[in-house]
Amino acid sequence: MKILFVKLSSLGDVVHAMAALQDIRRALPQAQIDWVVERGFGALVRRCDGVHRVIECELRRWRKNPFSGQTRRAWRSFKVELQRESYDVVIDLQGLTKSALISWLARLTPPGRRYGLAAQSEGSSFEAPARWVADIAIELPTHIHAVERSRQLCAKALGYEVTQQAVFGLKTHAPVKSGARPRVALIHGTSRADKQWPVVSWQALGQKLIEQGYRLALPCGSDAEEQTAQQIADKLPQAEVWSHLQLDALADGLAACAGVVGVDSGLSHIAVALNLRHVQIYNFDTAWRTGPTSTFCQRSVFARPTPSVDAVWQAWQMTGDDRAQP
Repeated sequence: MKILFVKLSSLGDVVHAMAALQDIRRALPQAQIDWVVERGFGALVRRCDGVHRVIECELRRWRKNPFSGQTRRAWRSFKVELQRESYDVVIDLQGLTKSALISWLARLTPPGRRYGLAAQSEGSSFEAPARWVADIAIELPTHIHAVERSRQLCAKALGYEVTQQAVFGLKTHAPVKSGARPRVALIHGTSRADKQWPVVSWQALGQKLIEQGYRLALPCGSDAEEQTAQQIADKLPQAEVWSHLQLDALADGLAACAGVVGVDSGLSHIAVALNLRHVQIYNFDTAWRTGPTSTFCQRSVFARPTPSVDAVWQAWQMTGDDRAQP
């Protein structure tokens, strides 16, 4: 069976969908699974166990200059790559017009079917063309975690039951651990300003971690995030700024950490997928939909306007041993 995943973006959504792919591998071990994704996330999807072929697009960039010669050439090349195979099953896990377009363009085998979402779930985006394109539109609960949304959609499309805890299958090449003190990554960057945590709070938390024997890392993916990272690091002599690393390199770096504290962002969702010790900070009551579901080594903290340093520190201590071993 040849299956095509259509999950284009964003980073957190792409990571969440990896669990559904692992379910399919368990239920249908002979299946070939290809994945259409935005180019910026392609390197990470290649790290997902069981992905046969990654088909990259750049819809975000193409729509800025849709009629330019460069865009038309890139679009033609993408269509050739997309239609190189015929699929028995195409699953639109995104439910947007852009994902519906790609699902519609994908070639089917004679008995092939396109599957998609029948409606919007709480807090998730949905656009009507996604249902129009789907041969079979699948109803899901309105109140559902983002990871379970993808898992249940695939299970209903392919006729199996979801019975195990989510496993994401994200492979990393973490360096061999040396005798250096363990490191905690502080993920401060996010695409929305209202999801951020104050610089002074990061500094206070970082100081507590340093006192417990940890080194610190501050990943940043943009110039603005790097400026914030430098502000945080000014008060934290043990902090190292990770500037503009590719996603696969970032995943490797996180995998080598003793833990992660982060806001609601794609990198925090990578930490969840890697099953790292992790505290995720929420300024909105949405952890039920995107936050970690494990209570053993991962926790979410929510408060308005933002959680206190003490609340985040308490959550960190609850996720495991609160003292680094030299």
